[in-house]
Amino acid sequence: MSGLYLLLLSILLLCCTGSASSIFSSNILVACHPRHVQALTQFKNEFDTRGCNHSDYSNGVWCDNSTVAVTKLKLTACLSGPLKSNSSLFQFHELRYLGLSQNSFTLSSVPSEFGNLNKLEILDLSFNGFLGQVPSSFCNLSLLSQLDLSYNHLSGPLNPNSSLFGLHHISYLNLAFNNFSSSIPSEIGNLNKLQVLSLSSNGFIGQLPPTFSNLTGLTGLYLDQNKLSGSFPLVLNLTNLSALELSHNQFTGTIPSSLLTMPFITSISLFDNHLTGSIEVPNSSSSSRLERLLLGNNYFEGKILEPISKFTTLMYLDISFLNTSYPIDLSLFSSLKSLVALEISGNNISPASLRASSGIPLSMVSLILSGCGISEFPHILKTLKKLAYIDLYENRIKGKIPEWLWSLPRLSTVNLISNYINGFGGSAEALANSTSMLILNLDTNYFEGALPDLPLSISVFSAGYNSFTGEIPLSICNRSSLVTLALNYNNFTGQIPQCLSKLMFLNLRKNNLEGSLPDIFYTDSSLTTLDVGYNRLTGKLPKSLLNCSSLRFLSIDNNRIKDTFPFWLKALPNLKVLTLSSNKFYGSISLLDQGPLGFPELRILEISGNKFTGSLPPNYFENWKASSLTMNQDEALYMIYTRNAYGSITYTYRNVIDLRYKGLHLEQANVLTSYSAIDFSGNLLQGQIPESIGLLKALIAINFSNNAFTGHIPLSLTNLTVLESLDLSNNNLSGTIPNGLRGISFLEYINVSHNQLRGEIPQGTQITGQPKSSFEGNAGLCGLPLDESCFGTSAPPIQQQKQEDGEEEEAVLNWKAVVIGYGPGVLFGLAIAQLIASYKPEWLVKIIGPNKRRNR
Repeated sequence: MSGLYLLLLSILLLCCTGSASSIFSSNILVACHPRHVQALTQFKNEFDTRGCNHSDYSNGVWCDNSTVAVTKLKLTACLSGPLKSNSSLFQFHELRYLGLSQNSFTLSSVPSEFGNLNKLEILDLSFNGFLGQVPSSFCNLSLLSQLDLSYNHLSGPLNPNSSLFGLHHISYLNLAFNNFSSSIPSEIGNLNKLQVLSLSSNGFIGQLPPTFSNLTGLTGLYLDQNKLSGSFPLVLNLTNLSALELSHNQFTGTIPSSLLTMPFITSISLFDNHLTGSIEVPNSSSSSRLERLLLGNNYFEGKILEPISKFTTLMYLDISFLNTSYPIDLSLFSSLKSLVALEISGNNISPASLRASSGIPLSMVSLILSGCGISEFPHILKTLKKLAYIDLYENRIKGKIPEWLWSLPRLSTVNLISNYINGFGGSAEALANSTSMLILNLDTNYFEGALPDLPLSISVFSAGYNSFTGEIPLSICNRSSLVTLALNYNNFTGQIPQCLSKLMFLNLRKNNLEGSLPDIFYTDSSLTTLDVGYNRLTGKLPKSLLNCSSLRFLSIDNNRIKDTFPFWLKALPNLKVLTLSSNKFYGSISLLDQGPLGFPELRILEISGNKFTGSLPPNYFENWKASSLTMNQDEALYMIYTRNAYGSITYTYRNVIDLRYKGLHLEQANVLTSYSAIDFSGNLLQGQIPESIGLLKALIAINFSNNAFTGHIPLSLTNLTVLESLDLSNNNLSGTIPNGLRGISFLEYINVSHNQLRGEIPQGTQITGQPKSSFEGNAGLCGLPLDESCFGTSAPPIQQQKQEDGEEEEAVLNWKAVVIGYGPGVLFGLAIAQLIASYKPEWLVKIIGPNKRRNR
């Protein structure tokens, strides 16, 4: 191919909206054929391109100088919309390079038309959310050398006849972070030109096929975070390997002695398997190039540290949770002069080796000693002038933080969660004088008194679950880098400072703060979480919250706020959790037009313990995200800090909810990873419970108790197949209990007491196993678990009961027909569409420390 012209066509495509002639008026574009220019314009018009970074010069179009055909197209993080099978993209049959990663393609399968681009050598479709299987048409891409399908939702088994195994020129294949679930076929051995293979973070099972030994050209093999098993893989003949990632699997057996001295190996990760035995190091260890070794969370026997200390080139070492019976002496690492990151979490450490004279390498940048039973602050840290990251999570450290810690010149991250620390030693200004501190986590300790001034460099400060007192210091207003502030579960008083509007995450839960919630949220607000629950706040909700378009989580429960229901919050496109419980809210919770509530992303709504009135229209619960049963794990998370260079150290900040669940009030409840709930209890609501409640298929908890609801229990509740807790007690409900409730296998708690229900209680394990108190106060109910028998009473005879059951089932079926829009004649042509959203909610509840904990 002759010289390629780098055409800044992407900028013109994405900035201009005129005709093709005006777009391509510059003579720099003459290398592209006019027909291709028109096709490119059509391709651009198929998508929303407002999210494109017009200054990103890595994006663009390249055309061959002699054929004037498009041979390279790269548009990363630029396009939004569906990639259709008839897209003009598939007209570029001369393409050799196609990069479309990190776009926002509407969830769909990978178009089979990619197989028409049979001159492709490099194809990157990563980070796009594609569904389904790899198209069989990929077998036409016989020239393909690099294929990246990582970070999608591709699924199903990887069959022996998969089109991927026909790509005989492939040297780079990345299928990581998908949902493949099968064993790895032996046909993987056909790809004997592979240099890099990544199958990480899928659901692959079983043993590796023997044909893996055919892949002798591999330099990088990434199989971590699957369910692979069997004895340690025979990879010793893969002599070109430089990186081997097998962590988070179920491999057994011992580590071959020659693995650590393979000629080119630099990185080995075997973390979290079932490996046993000891480590033997051959004499050739002196010539080893090994820099990264992760062995933690296994079952090694014997003293393995002395052999490891011979690998003097090591930079990153993880030996956490080794299950050894002897204390580890840190002086064993004195020979590792290049060591920058060491994790020993979950082991017993010799107290003497934590002193400054232990001989630990002074090159240390990251040191993780969580769960080691340490009782005093390690003085060894004082000598580590290059230290940037220290993690002492969940130890037994008492007393005060020594003043010298803040003088370490490069220290940026300190994690002291779950210790017995009660203050700051030395000068009160020592912490504020730190010039490098970014992340400081003091959660769950015994700190008292006023909060000290924070460093000017601070970005994340978390000090929840302590006993700090006094007002929140106004010096925080001068910390322009601060994005996360968590002071929950302390004894702070006074008002919320007016200067906190620039934060992304603000948690002031369970203090003694007074006054109103400041009206301080401006148009550039990046706030995602606001939790001020359990304080003494008064006044109304500030309307400036409308400027917080990124807000996901809003909790103001257990205050004294007096206001009407904030319908205006439905303008927030990302709001997923809204808790208003135990305040002084009043008035109707339905709009004047009696339509759906209309929050686009809402999946948790808790408004209990207020004075809301009125009735709910039948379609009140339409178009909620709680209608989805699909999981999206990221939705629960606020922020993740990861330092992968130092052994995948991860901090996850998660939102917290209080919850009435299964008859209990759970404060700071650590519920399921997927959670969707509504709690309207303790109000003055009346009328019928809307049948549209049956649309919220992801609900696990419903609480309508202590209101004045009338009518029948909605038959559509039987559609909620994952429901675990249902409380309808203390209302005026009548009729019978829907028989279909006995078929909800997850239903662990049901309470319909103190209503006007009649007939036989449905006889199923989930129902009859409830206490009598769940059904008392209904004079017409009979059957287990109550003592009243349905024989010889005024309860409907069995024949009549069966007839009612049939009518009930028919009514449920009719409701389901409405839900899926089945038949244009139902309810005079009413079609309820788009009831199933794209993912299932996940709301976890506690700010946690490092995620690397043994969990067998």
